[in-house]
Amino acid sequence: MKKIKIFTLTALAASCLATSSCTKDFEELNTNPNETVAATPASLLAPALHDVVTRNNNRALRLNNELMQVHATILDSDEIHRYVIRPGESDYMWNNWYLQRTNFVDIYNGALITQQKSFMGIGLILDVWVTSQITDMFGDVPYSEANKGRDYLLQPKFDAQETIYKDLFAKLEEANALLAANEQMKDNEKAIDPLYAGDVVKWRKFGNSLYLRLLMRASGRPEVNAPAKIKEIVETNPGFYPIFASNEESAILKYTTTLPLVSAFTNMRDYDFNGSHGLTEFFVNNLNAMDDPRITRWATLFGTGYYGIPSGYSPGNIPDRQSSYHLALKNEPLLGNIINYAEVQFILAEAALRGYIGGEPKTYFDRGTAAAITMWGVEVPAGHLAKPAVAFDPAADFEAKLEKIMLQKYFTLFFTDFQQWHEYKRTGHPVLPIGPGVQNGGVMPARFRYPVYVQSLNGANYSAAVAAMGADDINTKVWWNK
Repeated sequence: MKKIKIFTLTALAASCLATSSCTKDFEELNTNPNETVAATPASLLAPALHDVVTRNNNRALRLNNELMQVHATILDSDEIHRYVIRPGESDYMWNNWYLQRTNFVDIYNGALITQQKSFMGIGLILDVWVTSQITDMFGDVPYSEANKGRDYLLQPKFDAQETIYKDLFAKLEEANALLAANEQMKDNEKAIDPLYAGDVVKWRKFGNSLYLRLLMRASGRPEVNAPAKIKEIVETNPGFYPIFASNEESAILKYTTTLPLVSAFTNMRDYDFNGSHGLTEFFVNNLNAMDDPRITRWATLFGTGYYGIPSGYSPGNIPDRQSSYHLALKNEPLLGNIINYAEVQFILAEAALRGYIGGEPKTYFDRGTAAAITMWGVEVPAGHLAKPAVAFDPAADFEAKLEKIMLQKYFTLFFTDFQQWHEYKRTGHPVLPIGPGVQNGGVMPARFRYPVYVQSLNGANYSAAVAAMGADDINTKVWWNK
């Protein structure tokens, strides 16, 4: 039998696939003539999925958590909490998301050849998941012509985000239909599925729950009629669109302390994980006000209590660090969260609040609030849902009710790539305090700039994208946010 080799790509290859003008010599230099570059769909799944989740965790710690006031740096030179985002921050995410998208596309294409419906569906779901992260971060990006470096399509056009989203929805429809066949994996394939151990029904629920996340994100744009689709999934045809029904069905890549499924932070110095920043007043004070038991899992005591520092403080006025991340989080399995049951309940609470579906928003809100706590292995305190800082008041005005939903969702999205940031951009909730040192006019960045090298390696298509979308600036809103 011929040896099967997983086709892996360097960052340079990723840039070729997405945006560059690399030459055909790259393939000749990097191909072993004695091995094939083909890989079975099952063999690609674990390494590609693990790579995206761990790199997302890395950037959640560096970027999202500081932008969204989970923590604030105590290094005065780091200005992310002041809304200063340098162009170089984009490269890491762009390169690695595109790199692993190639593997997710290959999962689908390989399964298409062998007619493995389950892996075709899984490949589509993961393609949608990583592509949504790329376009939500940057806006218009290479898509229809991207990840085709092997075909020497090395300067792909940028597709409009509206077009991308419509195709992502089509892929999730196809994935749901494929997984509806309930074609079971082989035992050896189940053994290397790190997410659901071959449970095809749970993969299907993952795809449809992701569908709800993206539909809600685009629900303000009439071009896609997202509210009608949300209603179909939840009310009109729920049997065909199963979604998460419990914490146990959540899409969480649960880290272990042994290779290969180790956390992004396993080998990180303790100082880099929790010594160069402290949890913020916003993060800690809200948990304290709710008497939320998750604080014991997330934060260290400072003296006899939990205390935070201000975000957006003025240069030179560095606060003394107080509570910080528990070091146990470095190997916490739940930091591998992709999308969980509680998040879906908060999506449904918002959908009910906006009138997209029937039912009481409070029902979904209470269910999500409780599930978000028990997911972390702690009990919901007696009377928790009736506490003033927690309770959902049906008589409150729209913005007050949305604030309640989005505050709980904010904590549910703890260390979930950039989801807190995207939801804040979309809704303006939860309301964050603006410190005296915040720049950019006190306005939360709307996107990140394209990587600098894209301008030189794919200049014509870059220029066309900027002309269509607006300035390549952190304040240019993406399609669903306009």
